[in-house]
Amino acid sequence: MSLRLGQKQELVSEIGEKIKDAGAVVLAEYRGVEVQGMTDLRNKAREQGVYIRVLKNTLARRAVSGTPFEDLSEHMKGSLAYGISIDPVAVAKVLVDYAKENEKLVIKAAAMPNKVMLPLEVKQLATMPSREELLAKLLGTLQAPSAKMVRVLAEVPGSFVRTLAAIRDQKQKAA
Repeated sequence: MSLRLGQKQELVSEIGEKIKDAGAVVLAEYRGVEVQGMTDLRNKAREQGVYIRVLKNTLARRAVSGTPFEDLSEHMKGSLAYGISIDPVAVAKVLVDYAKENEKLVIKAAAMPNKVMLPLEVKQLATMPSREELLAKLLGTLQAPSAKMVRVLAEVPGSFVRTLAAIRDQKQKAA
């Protein structure tokens, strides 16, 4: 089914809005992946906050023109699914993990703002901890000194109480 000019313009602006806030865009060739497989991929992606869309490459080129992802247009050849996400690690993990399960999905390229990545780099990106994991580690690191300080300060009255209890017990034994 062919899209009319208005539908194409609407689609390009929709993708342009997604790309404007994106941390990464990943291109994956989906030739041979069945409809149910693509549906599963979309469901997994949606759970991780990743937008997956199959587009005509000419429309995708128009959507990325004038953005930091413009250099990716030279890799837009063939039947491609576009993964777009604010979290670069999330989009890479979703597509790389699915490509492991289904060898018909092949990662072709990716881009972070002003940086095009090859498939090997996308696989390396997928092994990194997610944004949430990094934030949790950072929060734990920031909380560690104050938590230790609280434990140290709580230990002073605790040891004083234990000392008084030992003296009391010693006097009771003596009496």
